[in-house]
Amino acid sequence: MDAQVNFLAVVLAGIVSMVVGFLWYSPVLFAKPWMKLMGYTTKSMKESQQEMGKLYLLSFVATLLTAFVLSHVMALSDNYYQYPKLMTGITTAFWMWIGFIAPTQMTEVIFGKKSWSLFAINTGYQLASVMAMSVILALL
Repeated sequence: MDAQVNFLAVVLAGIVSMVVGFLWYSPVLFAKPWMKLMGYTTKSMKESQQEMGKLYLLSFVATLLTAFVLSHVMALSDNYYQYPKLMTGITTAFWMWIGFIAPTQMTEVIFGKKSWSLFAINTGYQLASVMAMSVILALL
């Protein structure tokens, strides 16, 4: 099966994922606990501002790759299960998150000696991100 990719939807899904990230890691939600768990201070964050553009660009490219792959897996799931597109998207995103993203993030706790609280914040963002991307990909 050759999955048809809507590149506009992939780009929009990438943008939505970045917006979710900006909100997730903002002072409104998890900025303070995340900074503390990462060992960052307000001063160290301000000092690193000059390289943030490059980091956000690299993050956006990674997000586009995730959206592109998610669109392919959703197409395969849609062909197999034949659920409504939105249900296919959400279900596919959840299984990809629980099968690939969460276990990968868990290795940071196991081998990187990161806290479970940091795992919850970062992995929660990843879940929100792939769910948001799946909705965009399903609706467009």
